[in-house]
Amino acid sequence: MPVYEYLCNDCGPFTNMRPMAECDEPDECPGCGLEAPRVILTAPRFSCMSSSARTAHATNERSANAPKTLGEYKASHRAGCSCCSGKASRLVTKSRSGAKGFPTARPWMISH
Repeated sequence: MPVYEYLCNDCGPFTNMRPMAECDEPDECPGCGLEAPRVILTAPRFSCMSSSARTAHATNERSANAPKTLGEYKASHRAGCSCCSGKASRLVTKSRSGAKGFPTARPWMISH
């Protein structure tokens, strides 16, 4: 069962575990016993999620409004990375204009 948040006018916010069928109904405040409406005060918790999934969510959220700086981008690639270094890879060709080509790659593959 999910945990929902409620806000009592007298006692303040509280949480309660209820069936999804009762998600929109008010709940009884444990302090004063009055009915309190459901509210959304915090973001969903990802505590049950694996650490790699949490990292992926954090990366997606950060990239939506704060792209990497040049320093962060350079730090994220290892030394000798074929996409950033001047060292040519046998799988990469360059045209006169400087565009990269991948003659041995499958056409549906996308490189970074």
